[in-house]
Amino acid sequence: MSYFVTGATGFIGRYLVSNLLRRKGTIRVLVRKDSQKKLETVGKKMGWDMRRIVPVVGDMTAPRCGLSAAQIKALHGKVRHFFHLAAIYDLQASAESQRAANIDGTAHALELAVAIDAGCFHHTSSIAAAGLYPGVFREDMFEEAEGLDDPYLRTKHDSEGLVRAEKRIKWRIYRPGMVVGHSQTGEMDKIDGPYYFFTLLKKLRELLPPWMPVLGIEGGRINIVPVDFVADAMDHIAHKPKLDGHTFHLTDPEPMRVGEVLNTFARAGHAPEMTMRIDARMFAFVPGGIRMAVGNLPPVRRFIGMLLRDFRIPKSVLKFITYPTRFDNRETERALRGSGIGVPRLDDYAWRLWDYWERHLDPDLFVDRTLRGKVRNKVVVITGGSSGIGLSTAQRVAEAGATTIIVARGQDELYKARDEMKKAGGKVFAYTADLSDMADCDRLVQKVLKEHGHVDILINNAGRSIRRSIELSYDRFHDFERTMQLNYFGSLRLIMGFMPSMTQRRKGHVINISSIGVLANSPRFSAYVASKAALDAFSRCAQGELSGKGISFTTVNMPLVKTPMIAPTKMYDSVPTLTPDEAADLLVKAIIEKPSRIATRLGIFSALINALAPKAYEVIMNTAFELFPDSAAAKGDKKALKGEEQPSNEQIAFAALMRGVHW
Repeated sequence: MSYFVTGATGFIGRYLVSNLLRRKGTIRVLVRKDSQKKLETVGKKMGWDMRRIVPVVGDMTAPRCGLSAAQIKALHGKVRHFFHLAAIYDLQASAESQRAANIDGTAHALELAVAIDAGCFHHTSSIAAAGLYPGVFREDMFEEAEGLDDPYLRTKHDSEGLVRAEKRIKWRIYRPGMVVGHSQTGEMDKIDGPYYFFTLLKKLRELLPPWMPVLGIEGGRINIVPVDFVADAMDHIAHKPKLDGHTFHLTDPEPMRVGEVLNTFARAGHAPEMTMRIDARMFAFVPGGIRMAVGNLPPVRRFIGMLLRDFRIPKSVLKFITYPTRFDNRETERALRGSGIGVPRLDDYAWRLWDYWERHLDPDLFVDRTLRGKVRNKVVVITGGSSGIGLSTAQRVAEAGATTIIVARGQDELYKARDEMKKAGGKVFAYTADLSDMADCDRLVQKVLKEHGHVDILINNAGRSIRRSIELSYDRFHDFERTMQLNYFGSLRLIMGFMPSMTQRRKGHVINISSIGVLANSPRFSAYVASKAALDAFSRCAQGELSGKGISFTTVNMPLVKTPMIAPTKMYDSVPTLTPDEAADLLVKAIIEKPSRIATRLGIFSALINALAPKAYEVIMNTAFELFPDSAAAKGDKKALKGEEQPSNEQIAFAALMRGVHW
């Protein structure tokens, strides 16, 4: 027995060839001249016996697939099964390329099959041939297809139509559902179908705990089948007699709704499930004109576009969320009866698909995630760069090749840090400045711009923290003035100073070190939290104005870090804190990913609870306030500093439970 296969190196094709190799006979595969090495690579990976694989050099875009008269003569009468799988399976491909591959390619394959007098032409179509038919689409239906405006749907329908109209050769048509990876290995060749939503699920996993209920969409039923089922079914049906002229739906007889599919993959990826799902059809009562008018509003378009870009979901995929078509597959069930071939439950192999995607296909794997790739030869300004978080971050960016500018008030410590980094090979500059003095801020900005031309990344790290209850602050209004002057006005002055050159160059990144206290509303930190909250609010407003000019703002709601700033509060010696190096990891993440906010799950959860149940959260905060008294330093009791009481077990347990929050 002899076979001819187009698209043998494609995803379905390679598994079909593996099945055919279990049978007797020679397998001829159409291959472009410049793709013969790819065939060898695929064959080696799949474990093919290459002695039984005969490459036939040709081109699907040419009549008779580009074969010469001599090649056709050599093949005449020798091919019993002609499998045509070569096509474009990509919703994002251009209409022209899809027509050339799917329609013209099928016409050329039919011409070749007729010319070599092949026994049967096996055409791999798709359920896309049904378009967006509302209802049950049977295997004997074709002309009834609806909603074929999309180029992919149209070309799959029309290419199948060419085969159905062919009278010179016997044929069989296979319509696979949405093909995903191998049910045993998880292997997949590209991101398609449900894989488009994996990035969204991963982001939800990073943002929320797995037990957190999430709102989602119910959607229509989508038909998902693993590639090994498709290849096994095609192989079995192709060799079964008396089935010529039939069409076979290689589909799941019990398809799941979109919401159920997403939840299945959410469980596989340990992401929160969409337990509350809205049926998108409930919005059908809204007139189409109104829906279109709202969707075309500039802010709506930009917002949707931003979300789709962030989650890497093509806009063309959205139309399939309410997919209206179900597929009857009784012909396929009859043909497969007794073979043991069936569609496995998605629940049983979804984890394999997720695992393979996360290891091999996740787009984040191919993004330059190195700090060097983001800061090399960039000008990075770090305030408070002589110690703590600022110094650890400066050491990282200097090592990564940035032109690193560190700013601090104390000259000796600042220059010492600069010299050590320069000694290690970094390009580092140090400038002294009192950032609570607006004139000094302006002087710093002018000097940096004069000597370096521009600033690519500004990290506002310098800050002042005061832990003191309001009752002890009645006569200390200057506490609020001092924190606001440095934490807010100083940072704002630098932002406003460097921003004109950033907007002119249409690129720049401002990273503001805020506090988890802004999210948790920590008692005794009213002065500090208020100053940081002001900077947070400014950043949110500025982002709305400047994101269209290429400027990014990132707020880091930093948990408690063991730095000299918290040293006066001796209780912090016994509670969980980050090291400066661990805090610098968060800043490296901010530089690389440019998110709007970086916060711990506890910080986000605290803000959420405060928004949903403010009175209950008030009780928690007041309990913490009573549990953690003012320090001797806050009371101004210098005599008690040396003999300050050690924290109780109750305090340590509470602080450990609320890890990273300032108390």
